Amino acid sequence: MAASQFQTNFRSRCFFASQRQCFEGSEHCKIAVPKSSDERMPSLNVKKLLRRSVLQFVGLSPIFISIRPVLSAPMQEMREPDVIRTLKLDSGVRLQDVVEGEGPEAREGDIVEINYVCRRSNGYFVHSTVDQFSGESAPVILPLDDKQIIEGLKEVLIGMKPGGKRTALIPPSVGYISENLKPVPGEFGPRRSLMSHMKEPLIFEVQLLKVLS
Repeated sequence: MAASQFQTNFRSRCFFASQRQCFEGSEHCKIAVPKSSDERMPSLNVKKLLRRSVLQFVGLSPIFISIRPVLSAPMQEMREPDVIRTLKLDSGVRLQDVVEGEGPEAREGDIVEINYVCRRSNGYFVHSTVDQFSGESAPVILPLDDKQIIEGLKEVLIGMKPGGKRTALIPPSVGYISENLKPVPGEFGPRRSLMSHMKEPLIFEVQLLKVLS
């Protein structure tokens, strides 16, 4: 029993003695602590070094990598905007051929069969011979005569061929100067709407179906 207590006391004394030596500055008990972050993480430094070596080998640097896509982007060619060419007549009518058509041209005094859409200059719908929902059409027959048809529309139709399409802006001076001029919708509502805008420039989208005479 005394022997075991002696061994325990001896071990305790040795432990505390060794601790005291460490506190007193014994070189054997000093712990090596890395002085810089480079010594703490050598693997990160190796990766950075390898990356830098690769970039230098290729001949690039991070700055040039970020700028290079901007410098190497091809310059786009400048294209002129598409211009819709229109023909302006002496009366002030502006027209544009959409589809040329085929066959004999319509002349003054002829009777023609047409479909049309009439709009205000801001695009607001006024009247049409083609139903917007069903697509069914009710073509009108008009004589190319100043006394029965608005002058601006007559100028648009002259020279057209069957199947041809034109878009025209008709000023009020050659438009509905009289309520008796055609084309006029048969229904009261569309007619009233058209007459309320008769003093404005109107856009006509016209399709010539037939030249009857």
